Amino acid sequence: MKLLAAGIFIAAYVLMILFTCRRVYVALAAAVLFLLLGIIPLKEAILAVDWNVLMMLAGTMGTVSLFTASRMPNRLADLLLRKTPNAMWAAVVMSLFAGIVSAFVDNVATVLMLAPVGLAIAKRLDMSPVPMLIAISVSSNLQGAATLVGDTTSIMLGGYAGMDFLDFFFFQGRFSIFWGVELGAVATIPVLLFLFRRDRGPIPPTPLTPVEDYVPSILLLGNVALLILASFLPEKPDITNGLICMGIFLIGGVRALIREKGFTSVQKALAEIDVATLLLLAGLFIVIGGVERAGVIDAIAQFMVNLGGGNLFLTYTVVVWGSVLMSAFIDNIPYVATMLPVVTGISEILGCTPYVLYFGLLVGATLGGNLTPIGASANITTIGILEKQGCSVGTKDFLRIGVPFTLVAVICGYVFCWLVWR
Repeated sequence: MKLLAAGIFIAAYVLMILFTCRRVYVALAAAVLFLLLGIIPLKEAILAVDWNVLMMLAGTMGTVSLFTASRMPNRLADLLLRKTPNAMWAAVVMSLFAGIVSAFVDNVATVLMLAPVGLAIAKRLDMSPVPMLIAISVSSNLQGAATLVGDTTSIMLGGYAGMDFLDFFFFQGRFSIFWGVELGAVATIPVLLFLFRRDRGPIPPTPLTPVEDYVPSILLLGNVALLILASFLPEKPDITNGLICMGIFLIGGVRALIREKGFTSVQKALAEIDVATLLLLAGLFIVIGGVERAGVIDAIAQFMVNLGGGNLFLTYTVVVWGSVLMSAFIDNIPYVATMLPVVTGISEILGCTPYVLYFGLLVGATLGGNLTPIGASANITTIGILEKQGCSVGTKDFLRIGVPFTLVAVICGYVFCWLVWR
């Protein structure tokens, strides 16, 4: 049974890499095979699906759509740009602002919100929009790992490890992953200043973008606040965070229906909920539950421990930098979903706390996507936006920013997590 489960799992993974556009069908087909072959019973399969993660993702995606439509992100960007002296600092500020937004909003949504602003700035300054939009993209990927709601991988870790919103800031009396990510963000500022050192043109004054509706901003802030408050509830249901995110979106959707007396905004918000990603995760949860039940996860964990020579630091290094290389070429969602139980097994074999490996995995997998144009959905989205504007984006253009940005950020997170959590 172990060999059968491993064979299906490996085949599914290879197919997801080769046929990216069909990965949801591959994951669901593998899950069905696991059920039909009896590798995992239906009851255990249902329990293997992390419904809290799926509800959090769906609710957050919907609320972010309403927030984007309000044009508040554009207004905030305009206010920030009024404080910048030239194009070089405008690129740095836009990058940092994208990171701040992405800590609470999905990476792709962040790019979609801020790309028009970046394009407008580049046009006013008569400069190529390619470097600025790439900087926005890689920064949004970086900060996605900072909070529980910043990225799918963070939501997955929170659900798997039982971490709440505040645990990403302070956990078990120690500084948590948020501070490692922020350290990396600060370290990237000199990198960006060097990369944009020739862009010294002044920024012309521009009118502030009007905000069409302030309620979505309040709802998004309320979502974060409720997640924080829920973290103090003792013995709360496992789906508490998911119910909060779905509830906030429901409030925003109902209000939009009443306000517009139509379904336009709600239809757009529902369209922004990435059903394919939700189905992909559901299928992966079942597959991973199956391979874990068959003993495959334990075998992979033992292999990685042997690769690290039984030494925690070497194993941690393998997890971090192996994740960087893997995520540079494959989607980090299935990778993290697979590796979470693996690193748990590693920690049990080595007799250490799993959190140093959890955080190392998150740093490597989330930031590694910045190495290549295909390593993260936000990068692919950014390139698509630029190509629609008639801009040619070569691999060299992306690597020029992505490689130094990623290396500096990963090194900071790598050192921080080891020193604090070893």
